[in-house]
Amino acid sequence: MERYVLALDQGTTSSRAIFFDKAGGIHGTAQLEFKQYYPHDGWVEHDPMEILRSQKLAITAAMEQGGITAEQIAAIGITNQRETTVVWEKATGRPVYNAIVWQCRRTADICEKLIADGLSDHVTERTGLLIDAYFSATKIKWILDNVDGAREKAERGELLFGTIDTWLIWWLTGGKVHATDYSNASRTMLFDIDKLIWDERILKALDIPASMLPSALPSSGDFGRVAAGITGLEALAGIPICGVAGDQQAALFGQGCFSKGQAKNTYGTGCFLMMNTGEKSMRSRNGLVSTIAWGLDGAVEYALEGSVFNGGSVIKWLRDGLGLIKSAPEVNILAESVPDSGGVLLVPAFTGLGAPYWDMYARGTMVGITRGTTAAHIARAVLDSIAYQVTDLIKAMEDDVGFRLSELRVDGGASVSNILMQTQSDMLGVAINRPAVVETTALGAAYLAGLYVGFWRDLEDIEMNRKVERVFEPQIDEPERKRRYARWQRAVERSRNWSN
Repeated sequence: MERYVLALDQGTTSSRAIFFDKAGGIHGTAQLEFKQYYPHDGWVEHDPMEILRSQKLAITAAMEQGGITAEQIAAIGITNQRETTVVWEKATGRPVYNAIVWQCRRTADICEKLIADGLSDHVTERTGLLIDAYFSATKIKWILDNVDGAREKAERGELLFGTIDTWLIWWLTGGKVHATDYSNASRTMLFDIDKLIWDERILKALDIPASMLPSALPSSGDFGRVAAGITGLEALAGIPICGVAGDQQAALFGQGCFSKGQAKNTYGTGCFLMMNTGEKSMRSRNGLVSTIAWGLDGAVEYALEGSVFNGGSVIKWLRDGLGLIKSAPEVNILAESVPDSGGVLLVPAFTGLGAPYWDMYARGTMVGITRGTTAAHIARAVLDSIAYQVTDLIKAMEDDVGFRLSELRVDGGASVSNILMQTQSDMLGVAINRPAVVETTALGAAYLAGLYVGFWRDLEDIEMNRKVERVFEPQIDEPERKRRYARWQRAVERSRNWSN
């Protein structure tokens, strides 16, 4: 009987389920989008129950699509949108408020107060992060401060907090397991990444009861088993959940970046650049964050990371906001119909700018528009904007580590765009390495789970699975690269000073 590992890939706009065989091949997949809520400018929310329903439906649909029975599932791995915050009642499992999404900027004022109170150095030293509304900590505080009765319930030990992995684990195990892994814990702005414990000083500063927090465990380990009687998943009872990692760490693992200095970039809703820095954490001088990559076989690997808030979401804006395309793949057809953007530059700071700027108040800006500007030029500028933002991250990371990357491994939905990958190679001046299987986020979660149950023997076994689909080489010279990047930097400055 052929056996598979099931990966649950719970993302920002959709929930997916993918079955992988021992060669890393896909044998059944399903994806369901769910609603995005924008109650105020800069606010982003999800319905946690809708996330749960969509994930359960994705599992059953993937099983049907692949013709896979529960008996064939060796293990379950979970990877998830990080930082997104859910607070729920321990007794009922009912969320006290919608999930506050990682993109949400509503807690900027809380962050400013923490900075004014002198907590910046402590947060960076202990958590590896910068104080920003991006991370989970201030989202928890907002819920406790703004939802009627929430703080009182939390202080009585009646509420639980979790990122989306924790939320799924809790429900799948019938409320028996309240846990996260080291990689997700490291994104909360509450976790000491060197001591592997929740930081008491930060909890106190934000008035968050420690009783709300999940246990933090290695990424490949025992996260319980699917409980009997889970509606819609009754057949899965007893299957072990034994691999958990935040989406970007899972992608790093799925890309086979097991050695210090290897790096990948994921082109998803946001863009996430991550480099393996080995078994010792390092702090950035350039606005990047230090994070835990994974915990495996008794060891912890660390990484440097830079985040672009709006990557693939800019393509979605082109589709849903402007109506210039009917489906995401159309952006490539439209962009390829012109040789370049015609001088148009888009800085998609819709929810501020991430690394290396960390400007919560920057806003989207388009410059260089003329009477001759067409929808095709704007589509090209959209793809260019993604590549330029990633270039910002790479330059910051190279300065931190003291050497240039020799290649960049890529994945995520937008990485299928040849025109985007070529632009990225042109702007970086290095090779872009795209694997045959671009579902590396889900694959990383599957690998972490499969290693724990012996489905894969070791990292060498996994490395043999990786196959390259295409390598993109630079096609412009250094003077042209510098000219284009200088124009981009001027456009960024305009987005950061838009109100002046």
